[in-house]
Amino acid sequence: MKPFAVQKVLGLLLTLFSLSMLPPILVSLLYQDGAALPFLSAFALILITGLLISLPVYKRKDDLRLRDGFMVVVLFWTVLGLSGSLPFILADNPHLSVTDAIFESMSGLTTTGATVIYGIDYLPESVLYYRQQLQWLGGMGIIVLAVAVLPMLGIGGMQLYRAETPGPMKDSKLTPRITETAKALWYIYLSLTIACGTAYWIAGMSLFDAVGHAFSTVAIGGFSTHDESIGFFDNTTIEMIAVVFMLLSGVNFALHYVAWNRRLPTVYLRDSEFRFYFFLMGLSTVVVTVALYYTDTYILWTDAFTQGLFQVVSIGTTTGFTTAEFYFWPPFLEILLLFASFVGGCAGSTGGGIKVIRFLLLIKQGLREIARLIHPNAQIPVRMGSKTVNHRVVDAVWGFFSLYVASFTVMYLALAATGIDLMTSFSAVAACINNLGPGLGRVGASYASLHDPAKWILCFAMLLGRLEIFTLLVLLSPAFWRR
Repeated sequence: MKPFAVQKVLGLLLTLFSLSMLPPILVSLLYQDGAALPFLSAFALILITGLLISLPVYKRKDDLRLRDGFMVVVLFWTVLGLSGSLPFILADNPHLSVTDAIFESMSGLTTTGATVIYGIDYLPESVLYYRQQLQWLGGMGIIVLAVAVLPMLGIGGMQLYRAETPGPMKDSKLTPRITETAKALWYIYLSLTIACGTAYWIAGMSLFDAVGHAFSTVAIGGFSTHDESIGFFDNTTIEMIAVVFMLLSGVNFALHYVAWNRRLPTVYLRDSEFRFYFFLMGLSTVVVTVALYYTDTYILWTDAFTQGLFQVVSIGTTTGFTTAEFYFWPPFLEILLLFASFVGGCAGSTGGGIKVIRFLLLIKQGLREIARLIHPNAQIPVRMGSKTVNHRVVDAVWGFFSLYVASFTVMYLALAATGIDLMTSFSAVAACINNLGPGLGRVGASYASLHDPAKWILCFAMLLGRLEIFTLLVLLSPAFWRR
């Protein structure tokens, strides 16, 4: 461990994050909502803190190693969640407690979308914009942008990239240089955001709502500028635009890059994870649509299909937008949708959950074990397309799945031990560790009714899900701290 290298990077990243307070100030001045002061104060506090951390070690040339990268990522997301809460604490509307402010900030940055705020429609425009911006930065931006910028400051970024990038194939790079890789991902992310915002605007949203919802759609976050989420607009065109961009954002961004770079859309169809991702979405949509119609939840097939499709894609990709109160649907559908969030998006996407490729590998490994029972001496490899998957990757996926289930179980029991009913506890932990947002029971619409200990547990669940278990839990391993 090289503490000075970690200190230097953490200070620089915190200094960069302070700049995120400037756009809300401009929005406040533009809309004259009188809420600029909390953001100005937060900007000054975060900037000064970042400079105080980084300046004493700025001239040191220590190299950042992989172990240090894990420490930076965990510390940065933790500190970021704390720093991002400052405007919520300092603002008059909403004036949140420290716990609620940190919960809201952590929910935004981890793209979870769980909220403790009532009356979102009545918040100042600058606060509304800030909530959406938090999710956009959290989706792909903070670490990827830092990886692109830090090499210009003389700091290598590969360690951060490997520590942050999710999925079993995370050591692969799109371009020879990690800086170019980060820029490629950033440009794709930005292009999708602009395209999504433009489509929303053309479909009838105001420019402010279009930008805000584009931020949270492409980030697969779920925050909205209205209490009724996307349902506020009551516009099927807007809902279908959201479906398209949620699906696109749930795809591996590396696959987007390859398809765009080669001008070859057929790249998508040759990808096993992509095909399985759309198969799951399609199958779930059919099941939910049929169930909504035959349980008389919706009288018309068209309503059952549009509502079913939207909720399946939104929850399946772990976005968390809603057009209906799905937590009042038949119990079978509630549980089905919640379980869909455990699969989540593809590896390398902005989605949460365990990831499609891991589930696909678990299924293939399970089928291989069945085949081995029938043919004990056969050599049966696990394949993804035409390629054989290294056994270490399969082992890592099983290890990840085991830790995921164990972590979920511990937090579920901890939440239930605080006195919260079992359905609310189960769905709250599921929604937070999968970075989904809306749950069932008491947390269907808001998490405001939960007590503070439950919110702290769920903050940890959000962070654990966002950092994909290993990155956070590796710091708790004694081996990590040995020289």
